[in-house]
Amino acid sequence: MLHGSCYLTHRAPSGSKVLATGLLEMSLGKFRNVLLNETNPVEAVIRNIASNVTLIIFQAHAQQKDVTVSFDKFPSTNNSATGADRGLISILRPQQSICTWYLQSLEANQVFSTAVSIPYTARDPIPGGCNLEFNLEVDPNIYLEYNLVDTRIKFAPANLGSTRGESPPSCDSGTGQNSRWRLHYDIYQYFLPENDLSEITLMSHLRKMSDVKSIKANGVKMITLTTNDKTDAYFSSLPGQGVIYNIIVWDPLWNTSAAYVPAHTYACSLATPVDNCLSPTKLPTKIFFTILAVLGLFICFFGHRFWKTDLFYMGFIFMGLFFFVLITRVTNLGYDVCLILAAVAGIVGGLLLVAYWWRFGFVPLCMVLVGLMLGLLFSSVIFFTPLGDYRVFRDDAVFWVTFSCIALMIPVVFVGCPRILNILACGIVGSYSAVLAIACYLYTSLAYITLDLLRRVLKNDFSRAYTNVPFQTNDFIILAVWAMLALGGVTVQLRRERGEVPFPPHPYRIWKRERERRSTNILDPSHHVPPLRERIHNKLLQIGELFRKEQAAGERTPLLL
Repeated sequence: MLHGSCYLTHRAPSGSKVLATGLLEMSLGKFRNVLLNETNPVEAVIRNIASNVTLIIFQAHAQQKDVTVSFDKFPSTNNSATGADRGLISILRPQQSICTWYLQSLEANQVFSTAVSIPYTARDPIPGGCNLEFNLEVDPNIYLEYNLVDTRIKFAPANLGSTRGESPPSCDSGTGQNSRWRLHYDIYQYFLPENDLSEITLMSHLRKMSDVKSIKANGVKMITLTTNDKTDAYFSSLPGQGVIYNIIVWDPLWNTSAAYVPAHTYACSLATPVDNCLSPTKLPTKIFFTILAVLGLFICFFGHRFWKTDLFYMGFIFMGLFFFVLITRVTNLGYDVCLILAAVAGIVGGLLLVAYWWRFGFVPLCMVLVGLMLGLLFSSVIFFTPLGDYRVFRDDAVFWVTFSCIALMIPVVFVGCPRILNILACGIVGSYSAVLAIACYLYTSLAYITLDLLRRVLKNDFSRAYTNVPFQTNDFIILAVWAMLALGGVTVQLRRERGEVPFPPHPYRIWKRERERRSTNILDPSHHVPPLRERIHNKLLQIGELFRKEQAAGERTPLLL
């Protein structure tokens, strides 16, 4: 219901009507879409509030532009909150049945947003009721910071609830069971549909993370904090993937709960023309992984038959990864330069491994590297599961010891059958390169199997981040493609290599044996092969004959007298 002499109706992206300017009549727990601008604040009003309601959290959300929520028509630092996801708490006085808030944006153009008010009663905790860090006296907001590696959320501690007209307990009244120290904080995470950056999708899914009941039904509980813990948490950033965070504060004595204001992020910019959410992957990365995928698919089906190409591929990945980490940690070079230098180092490493095989032909040492590559991928898959978010693995020593043991287990298990080990490595590692190439063009969580490992190596404090990722339709399809490629590659190679020697003979020994045979066996036609200089001279003469003009037909020799 709209009141006021000046208001307009517009169409939201979903086709529902939204308020442009004027007075917005709201109902508790009901979402309303509204168009905001800088010059005409919207007044939101709730009437006929029940007497058992002691506080109301009013919140407004926009996709990328900031909105301001205030108690006054002229906002100030202490009576307003500004951001993409912001809210205010109104603690009701006795007999109060009406609440008013004001909404506006910081943009001259209209900003589409959605607003809702959530009621709570006397025994429910007060989110942000013991705020000492932010501007508002009672601050129910979640403050979110992100970079390409991790995302941090911060919030103010809550306080115990109270009846109307009664002051809430002091935040410093003690640490017993009758104080705020008994409260627990459950942090929830909710993923938006993959590859969907639309505004209306965000607004519709924010409704699933705004009140306690909806959060428990739709979100995933990541961590539980007590009052003794710091009021912040870290998560792995997923550029291009929408994520909504919210916190439920729980009072174990009364078994009551209240929710903070949800906050969302895409871990990227929706407005910048370059490196935005629509194309978060850089062009050099796309080129690099596309080439790697082409070579990887060849290795997946033909790697064991083309043994030297297989060695080059494994050496390229190992040395490229090693030098990328080394260059990134010890220098301040940009990402593109580090990637190019790592690619050059990988090429050199692959060629050196092939040269080592040609000269010494020591299969066990080569297979240690091949098995290690398969072991690293297998161990990364293990920690990609929810097992990787166990608190014990926050400790770097425990994580790296466990990770290394799992990785080394693969070459140890297959020590007696190196051919099978190599074929498995070719099929699984080679096909995974196709997954990485797909991730450059289409979001998939499977890329974070190795990316989160790389983040942990490069950033010292990444161990504090929770690495949960969505697993939706795209991921199931790409996982099925990966499994079929790996299974197909392993099956094809096992059938082709049946009855063949496990590995090709040592090239250097064959060459040396042939040279000795030719030098001692004069009946061997190869024994009479001319020197290299003479062979080159004869070849040039043959080429020259092709361009020489033919002589005229007739007598070609003088007559004998």
